Order: sequence, then structure tokens, then C-alpha cells
Amino acid sequence: MSAVSKARRVEGVDKNIWVEFVKLAATYKTVNLGQGFPNFPPPDFVREAFVEAISEKDTLIHQYTRAFGHPPLVTIVAKFFGKLLGRELDPLSNVLVTVGAYEALFCCFQGLVDDGDEVIIIEPYFDCYEPMVKMAGGTPVFIPLRPKSAEGRTLTSSGDWQLDPEELEAKFTKRTKAIVLNSPNNPLGKVFSRKELELIAGLCVKHNILCFSDEVYEWLVYDGNKHVRIASLPGMWDRTVTIGSAGKTFSATGWKVGWALGPDDLLTHLRTVHQNSVYHCATAAQEAVARALQTEFQRMEKPESYLVQLPKELQQKRDRLVNCLSAVGMKPVIPEGTYFLIADISEFKAPVPDLQKSDEEPYDSRFVKWMIKNKGLAAIPVSAFYSTPQKKNFDRFIRFCFAKENATLDAAADILQQWSQMKPGQ
Repeated sequence: MSAVSKARRVEGVDKNIWVEFVKLAATYKTVNLGQGFPNFPPPDFVREAFVEAISEKDTLIHQYTRAFGHPPLVTIVAKFFGKLLGRELDPLSNVLVTVGAYEALFCCFQGLVDDGDEVIIIEPYFDCYEPMVKMAGGTPVFIPLRPKSAEGRTLTSSGDWQLDPEELEAKFTKRTKAIVLNSPNNPLGKVFSRKELELIAGLCVKHNILCFSDEVYEWLVYDGNKHVRIASLPGMWDRTVTIGSAGKTFSATGWKVGWALGPDDLLTHLRTVHQNSVYHCATAAQEAVARALQTEFQRMEKPESYLVQLPKELQQKRDRLVNCLSAVGMKPVIPEGTYFLIADISEFKAPVPDLQKSDEEPYDSRFVKWMIKNKGLAAIPVSAFYSTPQKKNFDRFIRFCFAKENATLDAAADILQQWSQMKPGQ
């Protein structure tokens, strides 16, 4: 037995669903609609920006740059998002570049949450929020989005999942430090409406609460819905840290370039965490993202913009997967945004073995593991995006990623169709 005891901050947060399910998908030959990344390349102009950056004679591109963000990148990020937010941003004090949005989130919790602080998390939620709150010494306080009636429609939409205003306000106490907002939401695909955001903003102002706004899927919005940045609402800029991702923006998740935007008095604490942990992000990747954003700034909202074209392409892929899942008896919840949709498997037509009941492992987790091992199709159990008390209430949903080549989506459709046509015992 080791004489070394683990630190308090890692107690109870050692398990990670991605480690488990990514390993499973790699072990078995699968069509992978699990982990959220495209299997198509970034656009040509983005890849060319990277190649040009590392091919130039300036050797400093291969060395350290400014710790809090490569100067060309923070300059264009401030210009780009300043226009979207309707305010002038200082590139040196209102922008922090991080190793992906993941690090930006970590810096938020470590820099702004203290022992005893409560942090409100809306369910379903990206799974890292809960352990990051606990590692900072805070207490997560959960509130679920509740599905409403489809009102005569065959399928529900992510917009049908809503907060109860009275229930939400009851979660704010004298110990509340922040609320975590994720719009568009992973895994549900919900895009919070202006009215919903105004409710949250009003409570933040009333109770003097911070907002950590995870907006990595801000460009991936469908069916004419609009992404509203909560920091642009009255009273919210001074209390909001907005988190973005070049990986999600340009379909280059492996580059791991993200950023946090906000007032200097909040970002100064994130910079302290950053400089004493990661300290620095890859210079060449930052340079490439800066050039790509400059290109997109020049064609903002024009038809030739990649940020206009990408959601149109992904909406077609979403609809392709929705039709496939519906045909085999699953009930997809049509997402308003993101890479993802969740589907109710309660009435799935295919034969499924009587999976052994478990008090410790939710049904959707056991179902997905069986599907990976026996059918070669990978997804993610939606219960992983819920707090422990709620897992059993949402364990008949699984999450699929549709940001894939059409050939991949067709291969998944073939698996599901053949499976649904099998007779019990086959």
C-alpha cells in the first residue's frame, strides 16, 4: 500500500467517461458517433494558414509567444467579438488564449470559485463542470431542463426542454458564486432563447452572481435559430466570462486553441491560474487561428463565410441521422445546435438482450457498451451528463455525434437498419 495519500481536490473526480468509452471504441472496430469531433478536415484556408505559418522564414513562430495569447490572435479575437458583442474589447486585458475551451473552463473554476461557494449547473451538462467545481472546493447545485409536450408533433425539439423559472430562482442562495451556462448545449443541442437568457441574466444581476458562459458551439445553430451572447445583455458584461473554441469554430479540435473573454477584473484571476499551470499555448496554432479569423472577419455573415456554410452542411447531416434513427424506432430530440443529438431508445425496434440490472450503472451505459462490443456502433450514454440523483431519470437516452462524413453516417444507418430487421435470438 502506498504511503502517499491523494489530495482532497482529486477525491471522487478520478473517473472520466471519455477515457472509458474512447478506449472501448478503439478496442472494438466501430463506426464512431460517440466522441464529439468531425472526421472531415478543416477548410482549405484554415489548413493553408497553418502550413504558411510554419513555412515562413521567421523562426520565432516555433518559440514561445506572449503567455496570455499570441498578439495577432488576441488582436483579431478582440476585434471579431467586439463587433459581435457591440463593445470595444482590449486585446491585452479582455482576451485570454487557452489550451482549448477546456482550459478556459478550468481557469474559471480555479480562479473564481472558492471553498464553500455554490455553482449552479443546468442539466444536462458537459461532464467536466461538476468535477471542476469540486476540485476548486465549490459545491455544484443542479437544476434540470425539463422536457415539455411536443404538442402534436411526432418528434420533440431541444427547444421543448426548458427551465422552471421558480425552480431556478430557488437555487440562488447567499452562497451562490456563479451559474454555468452552455448554449448551444452539449449534449442536448438546445439554443437558449433571448427570453430564457434574460431570465438567467436578471437573476444574476439581482443576486450579484457570476456567469461562466460556455459558447463553443456558437456558430453551429440550425433552423433559423439565433445564438444570443449573454454578455451582451444589460448588466451582464461585468459579471460574465465567455468561453470560445477555435477547434469547434474551424473543425480543428486537435489544435486545442480556445479563449476566454471578459472584464479585466475577472480575467486577471484566470491569467493567474494559466500562468501557474499551462503558462503558454502553441504559437504556430495560435498564428494559424489568427489568420483564419482575419479571413472570416472580412467575410462575416456573407454567403462565402465558412461560419455561414458549416451550419448549413451540419443541418443536412443532422436531418440525415434523425431520419435514420426514426426509421428504426428511436425517438431523436431534434437539436437546434451543436454536433449532437440525443435519442430515446425506449421503443427501439431492434432485439436487445436483457441487460443485467445494476444499481451502480445506468441502463443507457450498459446499452451503449453492449452496442459497441456487439454491433460496432459507438455512442455516449446521456446519463453521463447528469448528476447522480438524476441519472436514473434519463437513462433511456443516448447521444450521437452527426459531425461526420456522410459515408460514416451511412455506415451507422446500415448497422441500425440490419439490427432492427433481426429477430430475437439472432
